[in-house]
Amino acid sequence: MIWNRRTTNYWPDTKCAKAFWSQHELPPYRQLLADTTARLAPQAGERWLDLGCGRGMLTKGIFQDSCGTVAEITGIDIAPVNAQAYDKLSRELKAQPGQIRFVAGDFLDGLRQFASGSVDGIVSGLALSYAESLVDGRWTTSALDRTLAECRRVLAPRGRFVFSINVPEPAWGTVARDCLTGVWSRPRPHRYLVKAWRIWRYGGWLKREARRGRFHYLSAEALRAKLLAAGFPEVDIALSFSGQAYVVTCRPTARSVAA
Repeated sequence: MIWNRRTTNYWPDTKCAKAFWSQHELPPYRQLLADTTARLAPQAGERWLDLGCGRGMLTKGIFQDSCGTVAEITGIDIAPVNAQAYDKLSRELKAQPGQIRFVAGDFLDGLRQFASGSVDGIVSGLALSYAESLVDGRWTTSALDRTLAECRRVLAPRGRFVFSINVPEPAWGTVARDCLTGVWSRPRPHRYLVKAWRIWRYGGWLKREARRGRFHYLSAEALRAKLLAAGFPEVDIALSFSGQAYVVTCRPTARSVAA
């Protein structure tokens, strides 16, 4: 790791990835997970992508909500250690060979492996903000814009795209406070508090980098504009995650995916 303000990137690190493996135990994340999975409605035989999948909690939701009948779920994440979590998840769910798989890489590299119109659904949990691009020494939104365009390209005409993304200037302290709800009823409260603190610590880094333009916490209006430009005119946005994230559902235009 190079400790430099411009190049520091915790996302591929095993330590960072594992810090977020247990986030589903914390109340704000449980609510966000529930609010996101409620919008998915996976059907038998469908192919799904989970962008920035982490340990695969949204993948698990897709599999369970379809009663194991989806054809394939591919998790894409830049942290290679998440392959271990996916192997464990596949065994836990008793998935068929190849039904749940993991691809290590960034969003664009992962999406380019799929043909146009070949995916029925895409889900992403608090990950799209971190599609970063440095152009001529300046952070831009081009990687995010290209990621949204690639999502539109790979989606089938009746596909759906469901994701969560942080609001501008997220109040990580509010999230941390809500994580304390019921802490003393936990079987191991000290361990629970350590997990909450680790995630809060990374939140400070994310917020600082977003202020520099490296990461993208967008307003609802800015999100709608970007999604419309990418070919998603149908957009529904609601708040979740202690009011610090949007849950977004969008569908592509009716035009041919080859257009």
